[in-house]
Amino acid sequence: MENMSPNILKKIEDLKTEIKILKEENTKTKRNLTWKVRKLEKDKVLIENEKMRLDREVKSLRGEIERFRSPPLVIATVTEVLDDGRVVVKSSTGPNFVIGYSRFLNKKDLEPGVRVALNQQTFSIVHVLPSEKDPIVSGMEVDEKPQASYDQIGGLEEQVVEIKETVELPLKKPELFTNIGIEPPKGVLLYGPPGTGKTLLAKAVAHETNATFIKIVASEFVRKYIGEGARLVRGVFELAKEKSPSIIFIDEIDAIAAKRLKSSTSGDREVQRTLMQLLAEMDGFEARGDVGIIAATNRPDILDPALLRPGRFDRFIEVPVPNEEGRMEVLKIHTSHMSLDEEVDIQLIASLTEGASGADLKAICTEAGMFAIREERSTVTVADFMDAVEKIIGMEREEEMRREAGVMFG
Repeated sequence: MENMSPNILKKIEDLKTEIKILKEENTKTKRNLTWKVRKLEKDKVLIENEKMRLDREVKSLRGEIERFRSPPLVIATVTEVLDDGRVVVKSSTGPNFVIGYSRFLNKKDLEPGVRVALNQQTFSIVHVLPSEKDPIVSGMEVDEKPQASYDQIGGLEEQVVEIKETVELPLKKPELFTNIGIEPPKGVLLYGPPGTGKTLLAKAVAHETNATFIKIVASEFVRKYIGEGARLVRGVFELAKEKSPSIIFIDEIDAIAAKRLKSSTSGDREVQRTLMQLLAEMDGFEARGDVGIIAATNRPDILDPALLRPGRFDRFIEVPVPNEEGRMEVLKIHTSHMSLDEEVDIQLIASLTEGASGADLKAICTEAGMFAIREERSTVTVADFMDAVEKIIGMEREEEMRREAGVMFG
C-alpha cells in the first residue's frame, strides 16, 4: 500500500466510500421493501375478509331471489283435525280441503280456528300463521297484573262482595259452580255517576285473580269504514282468549250500545253492526274460556235491551256516590300517606262533602296538599282542607246551578 501511488490510493478510498454508500442504500431499500411486503400482506387479509363478506352477501341475495321466485302461499283456516293425521281447512279462495301437513310442524299447533299457509300446488300445510290481529288491538291498554287492590277501595263493601262472586269466583274456584250445577255469570255491568270507582273495581278484581286486564273505551270501536268496528271487537276477544285468564273492561259502553231506533243514519247503522258483533261475541257459539267481561256506564237508561238480557250481562252492580261513612273510608285511604296536622278531623271533612264522589274526595286531598306546598309547609292543616272543599265542591255546585238555570230558561 505504501508503494502505491497517491492516485491509486485515492481511487481505493473512493471505492470504499462508494461501497459504504451502496450498503446503506441497500439496507434502506431492504427496509422499504420489508415495510411494503407487510403492508401488502395486511391488504391481502383485508381483501380476503371483504371477499368473504361479499360472498355471504351474494349468497343471501341469491336466497332472497329464490324466495321471490317461490310461488305464493294460500291462506286457510283449520276447521277440523282428523284422527288419520290430516286436517280439514277452508281456504281463502272459498272451497274446503282435506289435506296433510309437513312433518316439521307440531300437531298440537293445528287446532280449529288456526290460520295456516298452504302450498299452492300440493295444498299441504307448510306454515302455521299467527292469529290475525288488528294493530290497534295489539296496542291497546293491556295490564298483565294491575296494582290496584280492594284495600284501595272505600265505601263500596257490598259492591266488592258482588263483583267477587260474579268475576273472581268463576276464575279462581270454578268447581263451586260445577258442584252446584249452575253456569257462572258471563258479564257484569257497573253503573253509577262518574268518579265513583267503577274502573278501580274492575282493576282490583283483575289484580286479585292474577288475570290479564284489557281495557278499552267503547268509542274506540267506532270506525269510519263498514265492518272495521266489528273486526276490532273480534280482535279484542281473540286477544283475551290468548291471554286468558283475562278480563275485558269496556268503559263507557253506552257509546256503542245505545238503543236501536227505526230511523237512523248510515253512521248509526255501522255502530249498530258493531253492537251486534259484541252481542254475538258475548253470547256466541264458541266458548270464551276464562274470559270475564266487565262494562261500565253512567247512562244505563239508554242501553239496548238486547245487551241487558240474561246470558250477556247477568249481574248489574250499582256504584253509587258514597255516604258519610263511605266518604270517611275514602278520605282515610287517600290521606294515609299524607303528613296531616294533629287537628285535622277526617270525620268533619266527610260531613262537609255530601254528594262528593270518590274522585272528588281524591281531588280534595290533592288540592289540600297543594295549598300546603304553596306555603312551603311540611303538614296539611284543617284550613287547607276547608279551602280545598270550597274549591272542589263549590265549583261543582256552581256548575250544577248553571246547568239548572240553562234548563229553566233555555
